[in-house]
Amino acid sequence: MGPTLIAFILAFVLPFVLGVFLSFSRFTTMLDIQWVGVGNYRRVFSNPDFLNSLWFSVRFTVTSVIFINVLAFCLAMLLTRELPGTNAFRTIIFMPNLIGGIVLGYIWQFIINGYLYNFGVTITVDPKYGFWGLVILNNWQYVGYMMIIYIAGIQNIPEELNEAAKMDGANPFTKLTRITIPLIMPSITITMFLSIINSFRMFDQNLSLTAGMPGKQTAMVALDIYNTFYSRGGWEGVGQAKAVIFFILVALISFIQLSITRKRELEN
Repeated sequence: MGPTLIAFILAFVLPFVLGVFLSFSRFTTMLDIQWVGVGNYRRVFSNPDFLNSLWFSVRFTVTSVIFINVLAFCLAMLLTRELPGTNAFRTIIFMPNLIGGIVLGYIWQFIINGYLYNFGVTITVDPKYGFWGLVILNNWQYVGYMMIIYIAGIQNIPEELNEAAKMDGANPFTKLTRITIPLIMPSITITMFLSIINSFRMFDQNLSLTAGMPGKQTAMVALDIYNTFYSRGGWEGVGQAKAVIFFILVALISFIQLSITRKRELEN
């Protein structure tokens, strides 16, 4: 475990500790660090851009998590039946997950703007276009990945249980709610966790699809942190403070979600 532990400390622990320290400092390089205490955090919460991006990220994450998991589960249920071409469909649906975020953003910008040009507008005209464009992109990228996890969970359900339920006269809805969903709770825990994390930390797709336009109204937290750190002189420490707050919020939300879903696993 030694080499792995050393790599973990060098690649994660030390940068994280340094990042927390820098969030309490004013700096432009590592040679001119000045301690300012909680001043950066005061500037964070007095900055409307951060609060707007946080609210936008929350709305986007809730919407994306619901759509991703519902669609992935429905596809998994469909593609675990003995239908011709099942393996080909699984591969095709999974493939968008292999494309990089920047490329995906430009692909969907081209597609969405190609449709909106018919009405004389673009995706950056109205924030609602950007919001739903990001939701569509996120679903297209991650539904296939979550579908594979659900398929693995469904295939691990003992066939004897389904046969026994069928003999007892259980209808499809009863089998779904009393057998399938309870027994794939570990898969639900994983997919919920991954979809929450991936949605909250979205950056590449946001940058290439809308770049936060119009007027930073479609900027998510990661993009707002990037803009603060690299686009405003003297605000590097504020950008670092935003990153620390963002980490704490995502960690807290993920911990609550894992606690709830793992409790359901134990109950089932």
